[in-house]
Amino acid sequence: MKNKSSLWKKIAALTVALTSVLGVFTGCAGNQSSPSAAGSDAESAAKPTAGTVSITNVSYDPTRELYEQYNQIFQKYWEKEKGQKVEITQSHGGSGKQARSVLEGNEADVVTLALEGDVDELQKGGLIDDGWVDEFPKSSAPYTSTIVFLVRKGNPRNIKDWDDVVKPGVEVITPDPKSSGGARWNFLAAWAYADKKFGGDEAKDKEFLKSLYSNVTVLDSGARGATTTFVENGQGDVLLAWENEAYLSKKEHPDDFEIVTPSLSILAQPSVAVVDANVKKHGTEEVAKAYLEYLYSDEAQRLEAKNFYRPSDPDILKEFGGTFNLNVKLVNIDDDFGGWNKATEKFFADGAIFDQIYKK
Repeated sequence: MKNKSSLWKKIAALTVALTSVLGVFTGCAGNQSSPSAAGSDAESAAKPTAGTVSITNVSYDPTRELYEQYNQIFQKYWEKEKGQKVEITQSHGGSGKQARSVLEGNEADVVTLALEGDVDELQKGGLIDDGWVDEFPKSSAPYTSTIVFLVRKGNPRNIKDWDDVVKPGVEVITPDPKSSGGARWNFLAAWAYADKKFGGDEAKDKEFLKSLYSNVTVLDSGARGATTTFVENGQGDVLLAWENEAYLSKKEHPDDFEIVTPSLSILAQPSVAVVDANVKKHGTEEVAKAYLEYLYSDEAQRLEAKNFYRPSDPDILKEFGGTFNLNVKLVNIDDDFGGWNKATEKFFADGAIFDQIYKK
């Protein structure tokens, strides 16, 4: 019995030993599969992103033609870079109205608005992070414009400068500064001229602007609406217009209109920004940022110039020196008006100067 017991103990010990050895080999085999799995994940991550991503660009009124063309070149760029298609939804209207629509739930991934102040409103509303103005070059303004006069062929009213726009009987078309970014640029350009003319006498500045707005026959909600009123509906003697909008109208109707550049105007700087709260929700941070970054590419800068926006790249702007009047004297919002916060409070807030001088 003792011999049998001893034998069974030896067999049991041998079984335990064999089990341990097999466990070691099994464990080694399991570890060898991990690099293969990791390699598979790495290969998957390196592959182009499949499928389609969608973003929405909420923009201001006159950029319709620009972004219709820009979206096509960005889609080609993104698919080449990432192997992914991108669908882009556009929304256009008066810049202030567009900003309010985003605050009220229009889930834009990016905004390309007429005013830095309109983007600031989205930042104050918690949709855009602080410091947005420094996220892209040139204070997040990939292109600029200015304010000019569009008049009818032959310039029958002989409009040469701001003094001619305030003469009795001249019918002026301009949008409403309460809803349109372009309209605010118009107002400030006229104010800057008056302020220089009258040596900073604000009482006289107000009278000058009051005379101008007493000549306004139609106050549309946006710049494109004002252009339609003047160009398509034949109303008014002069349209106060974005430079790009005036050139587009002249291009489409070469025999009907002329462009007059006043002696003094304003550097109009439309602003672009990623709507941070929305892209985080949509998972579109990368494509939204790339969409705005590509506006600064040489390809896009030349496209902007062909659509009569002044490219922010000075070398490309010089290429189009035959298109733009680069000698016009331009004031700017920061140096001459203290920035958009001060300008809005002084001129466009409820009860401010515009409300004081304009009677409906």
